[in-house]
Amino acid sequence: MTTRPLTAQSALVTGGARRIGRAIALALAEAGADIVEIGIPYSDPLADGPSIQAATQRALDRGVTPDRVMQMLQAVRLRSDVPLVLMTSYNIVLRYGLDRFADKAVESGADGVILTDLPPEEAACWKSAADSRGLDTIFLAAPTSTPARIALIANSATGFVYCVSRTGVTGARREVPEELAEWVGRVRQVAAAPVCIGFGISTAEHVAQVVAIADGAVIGSALVDYLHKNADNPDYEVEMRRMVSEWKAATRVPSG
Repeated sequence: MTTRPLTAQSALVTGGARRIGRAIALALAEAGADIVEIGIPYSDPLADGPSIQAATQRALDRGVTPDRVMQMLQAVRLRSDVPLVLMTSYNIVLRYGLDRFADKAVESGADGVILTDLPPEEAACWKSAADSRGLDTIFLAAPTSTPARIALIANSATGFVYCVSRTGVTGARREVPEELAEWVGRVRQVAAAPVCIGFGISTAEHVAQVVAIADGAVIGSALVDYLHKNADNPDYEVEMRRMVSEWKAATRVPSG
């Protein structure tokens, strides 16, 4: 199977919702999301803030497993060519089996994987399995990363480099950090892959600020919160599409 490249130029990456289903993923793509990220729930939170933690626990309580997520992924792939990224803990992949997980991910239509707790220094085995199957590995870079580590991440990441906008956990914030431009600039100087910014991005204004200094914006918690609050709203999709359309429109606003 040939996977689609995760080109993230002025991209909107949406997802993170463990509640996400085929209909939601397809609606996100139709509304303008360039990449849809789908999380495989894991019992021990890593960089997850309250919104993603709660969504993860709801998914686990409902019996969501890696195989069920893969089945949903495959159902999306049958209907859409939107790039799909799986996000989970490396322990899930390790227990599943590296080659088996990579095979299953590609067979299900995944284009890339984010393993939040897998450092590039220890990723050789996984990278071998993923690279041989054309599956991108997206590494996270943090503001605390040293120049040497930024270079290692930039040389190891494929698809895109996921720049964490701030230290701490995920979650919608009111403002984008003022110092973000300088540190993202350092990443872009050494990264061959596109650079996307996540953690705390929740409004169209945030997206416009982010794409002025990077190649894309990642929105997770804001979407997760909306879906949870509207779980019983039969008309949830109308507002969700409007939100995503506004976020995507913000990626097209000329900088300066």
